[in-house]
Amino acid sequence: MPSRPFEGINILDFTWTATGPFTLNPLAFYGANIIKVESRARYDALRSLGPFKDGRAEPERSFYFSYAQTGKRYNITLNMDHPGAREIARRLVGWADIVADSYATGTMEKWGLDYESLKKIKPDIIMFRTCMHGHTGPLAGQHGQGFILTALSGVDAIIGWPDRAPAGAFGALTDFIAPQFNTICLIAALDYRRRTGKGQYIDQSQHEASLQLMTPLILDYTVNGRDFHASGNRLSGAAPHGIYRCLGDDRWCAIAVFTDGEWQGFCQVIGQPALAADPRFVTLADRKRNEDELDCIVEGWTARRSPHEVMTLMQASGVPAGVVADARDQAEDPQLAHYNFFEEREHPVTGKMPFYHGPCFRLSAAPYEIGRATLIGEHNEYVYTGLLGYSDEEWARLAAEGVI
Repeated sequence: MPSRPFEGINILDFTWTATGPFTLNPLAFYGANIIKVESRARYDALRSLGPFKDGRAEPERSFYFSYAQTGKRYNITLNMDHPGAREIARRLVGWADIVADSYATGTMEKWGLDYESLKKIKPDIIMFRTCMHGHTGPLAGQHGQGFILTALSGVDAIIGWPDRAPAGAFGALTDFIAPQFNTICLIAALDYRRRTGKGQYIDQSQHEASLQLMTPLILDYTVNGRDFHASGNRLSGAAPHGIYRCLGDDRWCAIAVFTDGEWQGFCQVIGQPALAADPRFVTLADRKRNEDELDCIVEGWTARRSPHEVMTLMQASGVPAGVVADARDQAEDPQLAHYNFFEEREHPVTGKMPFYHGPCFRLSAAPYEIGRATLIGEHNEYVYTGLLGYSDEEWARLAAEGVI
């Protein structure tokens, strides 16, 4: 296999749940060696989240964990609350190029694994940290995760309808925003070390990253004094703009018309070309003033057609439209199949799993490789005896004493 960009890069992974793992996955896909650290007393929280294979809520059967952990090469158990574990962790730091954690402020410090301590072990170490508010400032000690961050970032305030309470985002939306920035930071830190021989400390606030979704609305407030609020599926710069009912049980299609050209194309598609010159709808401002009436016309047409037919007809005329996809649509999507998005891997507990996915991008000169999710402590023997050089007797003693 041709060389991959991050081959030879070793990462000691103390992250858990979603943001940390999704940050490191692209590096793993392209060659990085990752040792994920868990504890039998407190394993990764994602192992407790469903759905589960065959509906059995067991830590090795979580689809969510498997999805988040594709590509990690090794998994060890290490009880960091045991004093003996901390010396092992320090030895692993000597192996690593990057140490990553997503714990609350003070946790790594309590274990003697703060950045200054890591540098004494390995001067060019890169330490990456991510948590809700970062590790400095007045709110650094607050605990939380993605569900809380969608509220703090204001995302929850804009999802829903004007006359109802906020609907909120589905799941931990921000867990999928922060990793995009984090991975770039790590690549930059690796490049900096390659050029200078020096390490780096990265302190990432997931709250800050999540605000990237909200910057236009925050700017509107700071400049114009206009606060943001929920507006359903409508957008100030487009009409029609919404999710429209289609033929079938709970089937819908999104349509977004921004320009006059798209509006004229839309009218042609629905068989009402004269509508483009209707005084109620000629300009965007006209359409916004009469948006309720316009939406009724749109849905009167879409409700008689399947969402795929609506999307196909609109796209053929240059009008942005997309099926509101359900799980079956995603699984059968020909574009995803073309890119081999869903890859099947054999898992020792759950059998063949068809939903592992790659990095969502392709490098022409470097192939990626993904693997199944690891089991709790699956590579203890290799890491402790092979990598760190403990004897079989020492390894057995560490297990008996509850260190690993």
